[in-house]
Amino acid sequence: MDRTLSLSKKGVIIGMPLLILGMMVCLVNTSFFSEQTSKLSVGITFDLLLTMPLVYFLLIRKTSIPKTTIVPVIILGMVVGSIILPVQNQYYLNLFKTWIFPVIELSIISFVIYKVHKAIKHFKRYSIESVDFFETMKITCYEILPQKMVAPVVMEIAVFYYGFIDWKKRKLEENEFTYHKNSGTITLLVAIILIVAIETVVLHILLLKWSALAAWILTGLSIYSGIQLFGFLRSMYKRPISIKKDKLFLRYGIMNETTIDLNHIDRIEVSSKDLDWNKESRKLSFLGELESHNYIIYLKKEYTLIGLYGVKRSYKNLAFYVDNTMAFKKKIDEAMNQYVL
Repeated sequence: MDRTLSLSKKGVIIGMPLLILGMMVCLVNTSFFSEQTSKLSVGITFDLLLTMPLVYFLLIRKTSIPKTTIVPVIILGMVVGSIILPVQNQYYLNLFKTWIFPVIELSIISFVIYKVHKAIKHFKRYSIESVDFFETMKITCYEILPQKMVAPVVMEIAVFYYGFIDWKKRKLEENEFTYHKNSGTITLLVAIILIVAIETVVLHILLLKWSALAAWILTGLSIYSGIQLFGFLRSMYKRPISIKKDKLFLRYGIMNETTIDLNHIDRIEVSSKDLDWNKESRKLSFLGELESHNYIIYLKKEYTLIGLYGVKRSYKNLAFYVDNTMAFKKKIDEAMNQYVL
């Protein structure tokens, strides 16, 4: 079956749910709705939460559009319902928000994790190379999630995976190199986490005197930030810099990464000199000038550095840190001599 979507097909897929949405909005603004508010509110709720997602699903079920895109349609229905329906007539809408939607969210997350686990087992079975969870998860999520949802979903799952699940010690291969042991990064991140924890307690106590809600919102955001930093920290242990065949994989945990073809390398310098940081010269570390570097790589063409939540920045010169400078220099020279003509 030809799964290539024509412009008209895309128009129908997007237009039908929006048509239903528009009809519900128009209905709410009629005198008929004012006379039959209670009964019509129930019907509108079911149309927004069931009919609209069902129509969307039937339209995409034989296309290449991921079935998980039905979730944003449901969310759109919930948001519009919350806006257009009178508060006293949102009983079934609130029931859906409280009991049904969390189950849908949990099911999607479980499905993603299952697919990633299955993909990792597949790669381990047919490959002698080490498997990178973060990269495997991105590949898997691109197959089952809308493209714009991939980066945030992958990042959130990765933070919890590296922070609280994957605590098994990683054995480095001959072509892999750490960058966190001697750079002082771990100490700095731990210090930031401790500062956040102390400041959270102090500010929580102070804000309680003014607003309990504000105090708990700030505390929740601080705890979330601490969890994020801890996940970032732990990911550095699990995602080393590596050289595989004709490519150099430069990683800084899950915060920054880039892949460079060896034949596009102009030269590599063992150097800690300062550069003029701009669009051409960047640091692999997301901490910027707070962290030192001992290598600078100069490229023949422009490459892309992928950061947090998929943010992309171009560069031609990249500074980074490697713990074992001599071993890395030897390995990169061997690889370039072998694969670069």
